[in-house]
Amino acid sequence: MASTTTIKLALFSVLTLLSFLAVVSVTPLHFQHPLDPLTKEEFLAVQTIVQNKYPISKNKLAFHYIGLDDPEKDHVLRYETHPTLVTIPRKIFVIAIINSQTHEIVINLKVRSILSDNVYNGYGFPILSINDQEIANELPLKYPPFIASVNKRGLNLSEVVCSSFTMGWFGEEKNIRTLRVDCFLKESTANIYVRPITGITIVVDLDLRKIVEYHDRDIEAVPTAENTEYQFSKQSPPFGPKQHSLTSHQPQGPGFQIKGHSVSWANWKFHIGFDVRAGIIISLASIYDLEKHKSRRVLYKGYISELFVPYQDPTEEFYFKTFFDSGEFGFGLSTVSLIPNRDCPPHAQFIDTYLHSADGTPILLKNAICVFEQYGNIMWRHTETGIPNESIEESRTEVNLIVRTIVTVGNYDNVIDWEFKASGSIKPSIALSGILEIKGTNIKHKDEIKEDLHGKLVSANSIGIYHDHFYIYYLDFDIDGTQNSFEKTSLKTVRIKDGSSKRKSYWTTETQTAKTESDAKITIGLAPAELVVVNPNIKTAVGNEVGYRLIPAIPAHPLLTEDDYPQIRGAFTNYNVWVTAYNRTEKWAGGLYVDRSRGDDTLAVWTKQNREIVNKDIVMWHVVGIHHVPAQEDFPIMPLLSTSFELRPTNFFERNPVLKTLSPRDVAWPGCSN
Repeated sequence: MASTTTIKLALFSVLTLLSFLAVVSVTPLHFQHPLDPLTKEEFLAVQTIVQNKYPISKNKLAFHYIGLDDPEKDHVLRYETHPTLVTIPRKIFVIAIINSQTHEIVINLKVRSILSDNVYNGYGFPILSINDQEIANELPLKYPPFIASVNKRGLNLSEVVCSSFTMGWFGEEKNIRTLRVDCFLKESTANIYVRPITGITIVVDLDLRKIVEYHDRDIEAVPTAENTEYQFSKQSPPFGPKQHSLTSHQPQGPGFQIKGHSVSWANWKFHIGFDVRAGIIISLASIYDLEKHKSRRVLYKGYISELFVPYQDPTEEFYFKTFFDSGEFGFGLSTVSLIPNRDCPPHAQFIDTYLHSADGTPILLKNAICVFEQYGNIMWRHTETGIPNESIEESRTEVNLIVRTIVTVGNYDNVIDWEFKASGSIKPSIALSGILEIKGTNIKHKDEIKEDLHGKLVSANSIGIYHDHFYIYYLDFDIDGTQNSFEKTSLKTVRIKDGSSKRKSYWTTETQTAKTESDAKITIGLAPAELVVVNPNIKTAVGNEVGYRLIPAIPAHPLLTEDDYPQIRGAFTNYNVWVTAYNRTEKWAGGLYVDRSRGDDTLAVWTKQNREIVNKDIVMWHVVGIHHVPAQEDFPIMPLLSTSFELRPTNFFERNPVLKTLSPRDVAWPGCSN
């Protein structure tokens, strides 16, 4: 007979489940994952619901962000356990500018109703729409003072194209939506960014839709179009160096499966999401432990939260160019279609997604993401020659899975990869290509330089301006569960003074657990250290806490002073690593409203709460930076410049998890011999 305590516990469990099911909807058939990107039908539903409340016949309405309102984490994790029993209502978060006011709207798609509609009255503005930029770009071409400036320079107006740039914030009191517009010459080359028309200032008021400031200062030479064309159809021989053809063949088919947006490969399972601001999102990454016979969660969610690109020219022409590419332009909105067999190998599989226009209409983006396996590296190896009369050679071929997307914001292309290894590592990487930001000059040779150009002379009349690229990754680790801690293990030199050894020194480790958010602010490179997220509640057979460590790229630190306006807005780059207590609403390191923001809603501000992070649900934020000193090889279009970091298991497994992993079977090709 069951005890009273047992009956009470059972009743409590039933009531808890019923309480949870009251929050979510029960359905016997469920095909959409709660973290799936918005569908075409969902965008259309959002458009209809908002327009029903604010008819476009009576209101000026523009959608600047339509995205998933993140469900509660515990609901998603319960869904993962019972996907056929439970579905989570789809809630959508909308930022729209309606009659010059910024509205934050939350919609429940299941009941097709608006749950809340609040007007934002703070500083800053949402992501620019494509429509905003198109309107601004057209204004100079019909503006008489600009036309006069073009004529004065002896240029053909029909060969001029303009591009809009965010203006940042430099202490102004007024909170106005404005853009700067720069113009370029497209005559004789598609490479417009290397042919700037220098010396003109154009400021556009987006609400008034007109030019509100115009200056024509100095005339500098427009760089020549010679040797700047990158289109193959417009280039002429000789070509080279010659590259030989390669074909790839997977006789057993791909080693991964994609069902909806969920991916299974080797010992990994994860979900691929997409957001118009973040772009690609990796969620629910778990790895199967062969010895424990179960999947173990590693990463609840990971994505690039912001990209800060401050240019280092303080003159009137360039000082404002301190861009936040994700928050101002949208990484998702700036994602481009991948080119098969070029951006991704022939055996890649592609995933389409939807974006939205300023009026809320869904836009199909084909080949937004590709997934493929990469072959040819070594997983592990050893040659043993120390055993008499024996020679042992063992090597295992590594096969990795790559998830790729490309974001093009203006002149720069960002190739974004998430690489998964069977050994348990996740390796995010970034590779830059595209066009340098060029400033025109009358200088043709280095010997003519008399003052700081704020960049390098990369070609005659062409200065490649110094600048930085600071990517900050949001990494919500859940190492074997949500209760995690952050440890810093310092490597320290010890001198031997007691004569106990013929050595005079050695190094050892000292581990400290960060108790609060302030303890976890790390500047990488000052001293050797291991940075590890651990689960203090789960230990290996020999007593080590299970965890994952960050193996960073070469660290880059901001060089602007902390009181400089761009650095106030980009203060999340002041440290390479931050750790925060999990908060569903703290997603964007630069703040929710980044365009013309004032730095009052950033990661650096949130962490002033100094919340406890020991044995809590925590998030790591990692800044990956590149100081870019342009070189002539970057001109007129850059070969890839890449950086990466690794999230590597540390005492997570009992031993090497790929010890018994076999190399792929060799394939015999007709006409080939061993």
